[in-house]
Parts: sequence; C-alpha cells; structure tokens
Amino acid sequence: MVHGLAPRALGLALMAGALLAAAPAPARVRHAAGEPGMPALKSNAVYVLDESNAAVVLSRQSDVAMPIASITKLMTALVVLDAGQPLDETVEITADDRAGTRGTFSRLEVGARLTRADLMHLALMASENRAAFALGRSYPGGLAACVEAMNAKARALGMKSTRFVEPTGLSSDNVASSEDLARLVQAAAQSPTIQEYSTDPSYAVPVRRRTVEFRNTDALVRNPTWNIIVQKTGYIAEAGRCLVMKAVFEGRSVVIVLLDSAGKYTRVADARRIRKWLESRLAGQQATSVTRRA
Repeated sequence: MVHGLAPRALGLALMAGALLAAAPAPARVRHAAGEPGMPALKSNAVYVLDESNAAVVLSRQSDVAMPIASITKLMTALVVLDAGQPLDETVEITADDRAGTRGTFSRLEVGARLTRADLMHLALMASENRAAFALGRSYPGGLAACVEAMNAKARALGMKSTRFVEPTGLSSDNVASSEDLARLVQAAAQSPTIQEYSTDPSYAVPVRRRTVEFRNTDALVRNPTWNIIVQKTGYIAEAGRCLVMKAVFEGRSVVIVLLDSAGKYTRVADARRIRKWLESRLAGQQATSVTRRA
C-alpha cells in the first residue's frame, strides 16, 4: 500500500486507470504542428488524438513535461470521485482554504458551506481554486493523502512524466506532458459527473445570504456549434494559457491538448484552427472515398 493513502481509494485509482494504462500506444504521429500545410498554431505544446483510430494527428513538444496550471483540477475531481465521498455532503470553506490559495481571488468566503458536488462543479467549470483546495483538504486522510492519490492515479493511467504537489494547479511544480494529459482527458471523459460539470456554461451557488453565479472559463462551451464532451482551462504565469478537451468533429471523437499559449485568446483560437483543419481534412477523405467507389 502507498503510505498514507486509504486502501479503498488506492485500489479504485489503480483499477480505474488499468484499461487506459494497458491500452496500446497511439499510432505514429502523422503531422507535426508547424509543418507546411498544417494549421499555424501558437501554443508551444500541442497534442491532438483522433480516438476513432488512436492516431496522433498533430504533435509539438508532446513528450515535454511542463507546468499545467488548473488542468490539475481534472485529476483532483477524478480522485475525489474514486474515493466515493458523498457529493451531497456539506463542506465548509475554512481559513486553511484561503491560506492554501493565497494570492488568488475567490468569491467563496470563509464560513461558506457548499456541497462537495458544488465545490467540484465550481472547480471544473469556473476553475475556482478555493473550491479545489477544499476538495483536497476534505479528502479521506487530508491534503497529503489527496495528492498521493493524484500521483497514484497518474501512474495507473500511464502518465509517466506527471507529478502533482497540490490539488489546484497554482503550483508550477504540478507538471505533465501533453501526451500524459491526453490520457487524463480520456479518463475524465469516462465520468458523467465531470462531463456535466466541466461543460456547464454557468452555475449559481448560495454563499452566506446571497446567490453567486459563476461562469465557465472556456468560452467554447457557450458556442452551440461545438460538441464538447469534457474540457478544462488553466493559467499561471509559468504555464501560460492552457486548454484540454475532448470534442466531437464530424462524428469523430478528438482529444486536444494545448499548453503554454502566450496570448489570452490564443488557446481558443488554436482550438478553432485545429477544428477547421480537421474538418477540412475529413471532408477531403470522404470525397476521395466517394470518388473511389464511383
């Protein structure tokens, strides 16, 4: 047993990751981002996986571990769900949650009482750091056990270059490669709870005597032309702007990982460029197939 980690939580983490870890490696990269004919992407690390044939269709620095900011919260949510903690249980925001996210703004005041489901919803949708810290603090065995479970889950999923030190993503010591994060996205997409919470455009919760509304940090979820299954954004200075998602284009499930985008809107623009390129490519393949059958 991993020291400090509840046996049940560890067992669930290992079992839940077994299928993904044992899955065959994705097919050889077809295209490197930045090559002639490829979309002109601004993110420094890129990984695009077509799940229909397990082919990596775009890649740039995909094996390089780098800070992942709030993409971390996907793993936090996974291990909390693995632990089987009641989502309807009330958790109070404490001074420890404020201290653990010092330097960031939060509308969750100390003393506010929310359900664990509400905290997870806000962490995934609005990237609420105090909510994510409270999830980790209230994990069985406390914060250290939560972080240990996160690293155990990463190993179970085959995320070989990943390391977590806390549950929010505020630390630049939370690192992973974009290849690793594709595995995390695939695991997160298996959870209906994470699907629902991460793609909700907005959500309101009671904080003391008032209702506070939060909005999704990913503008793409409000665009009806996008079919996003799961998503998460992230930002700290050391990580740049980050975005991961699983979406459906032309009936095909595609995982997109974009790390270290410099501009505020670059990650979303890159996602749009990738979608446009993929849809054009798929349309060309379909036209070729029809011509051959004619």
